This record gives sequence, structure tokens and C-alpha cells, in this order.
Amino acid sequence: MSDTISIQTSARVTTLTITRPNKRNAITQAMYGAMAAALKDYENSEARAFVITGAEDYFTAGNDLQDFSMADHTAEKPPVMQFLEAISTCPKPVIAAVNGPAIGIGLTMLLHCDLTYAAQSATFTAPFVKLGLVPEAASSMLLAQSVGMAVANDILLAGRTLTADEAHSYGLISRVFPDADFQAEVAQIAAHVANSAPEAVKLSKSLIRHNRGQEAAHMAKEAELFLSQLKSSEFAEVVAAMMQKRAPSFS
Repeated sequence: MSDTISIQTSARVTTLTITRPNKRNAITQAMYGAMAAALKDYENSEARAFVITGAEDYFTAGNDLQDFSMADHTAEKPPVMQFLEAISTCPKPVIAAVNGPAIGIGLTMLLHCDLTYAAQSATFTAPFVKLGLVPEAASSMLLAQSVGMAVANDILLAGRTLTADEAHSYGLISRVFPDADFQAEVAQIAAHVANSAPEAVKLSKSLIRHNRGQEAAHMAKEAELFLSQLKSSEFAEVVAAMMQKRAPSFS
């Protein structure tokens, strides 16, 4: 595994921790490859629950933009798509433990998790348009289904940041716990899932998700447009503005 992705398995619970706190747990292509591999290993292992969380004060700041701007996106299935495919098709339960700000993919990956819990201090943002990009992970479809069209537009188009309580009220996350109790509460839930009848859990998950047949096609279309925007003058201007510490100009 990558040294920025920590994997631990205990009592049939596998925990993946994004461990790049000096970069607010921003995710590189190499990290996506490691995360995809971890999910595939979990799928074929004896573990019965998989928890994704972040180190220290962040869940994840989303994609590492410098890494993304320099990466080769001509591969048939780049690492980010390997991860999205793995998390969206995993037959076993996946639990998100959002311990801090969840930005970009930090928000959109939650739409593919089965159980999502947040610490009180967590926040949720999808700044794709602000970055000159488009949504990914089928979020332009799944977020509207989850929170409603009006709120999805507020998040994806207007760039609204949700508090943990707001995310819970809209149905984006399952429950909110005080920061001090968060890890213990999630560990207890993960243990409960891991000790439940495994085949019944897998079958129940498949029944809950049976109507998500358009997900893969929608994700592929988003990926096509996302790649197009990565090559656009808009994204180039955003990156230049960030390097020069100024506001981007699209005039």
C-alpha cells in the first residue's frame, strides 16, 4: 500500500485511513490506486466491514490538483476510476467515518457508501464548478436523488458548504456524533455490522441498490466531461490563479 494510505484489519473490520495530513489528506492518483486495491482485497477477504476515514483533522480535501494536472489521463481506466468502480460495486458494506472537512471526492464518495457517519465538526463541500471542473462519481445524478434537486444545485452549482447537522437533515449522512465520541461510536457500529450474518448483509445491500443501474453510464459520462475540463482554459486559469494567490478570471 501507499505510505499515505493506511490499512488495518481487526476483528473482521478493515479500516482504510487517508494519511496525508500535511496536504489535508488530498488524494493523488497513486493513492486512488492503493484505495482501489484495498477495496478489492476486502471484497475477497474474510473481513465483513470496511471503514474509510481520514487522519487527524481532515477527512479529505479532495483531489490533489497539482497531481491531477500532471497525470496521464489517457489510460483506459485511470486509478481514480478504478477506485470509483471498486467503491460503487463492492458487494460488502462500506462505512464512511467523516472526521473532518469532506471536499470534492470526500463528499461524492459518500454517495457510494452504505453507512455514513460524521463528527460534529465535519463539513461537506463540492467545489467542482469553482475549480473549472464538473462533478464526478455519478454525483450529478446521485446527489439530487439523495438530497433533492434544489439542495443538490445549491451544493454543486453555488458551492454551498454543509455542516454535519445540515448534511444529516438532508439525508446525506446517517448520523452525527460529538467529536470526542466519534471514533468509539463508529467502531461500535462497524463491529455490529461485522458480526451480523454476512450473506444476509450482502443480499440486503444488493436489494437496496437494485435500482441504480444507470450509475456506471452516468459516471462514465461525467469522467469524459471531467477529462475535457482538465484540458480546458478554465481549469488552467484556476490552477494559475491558485499558484499566483489571486482570484481566477473567466472574462
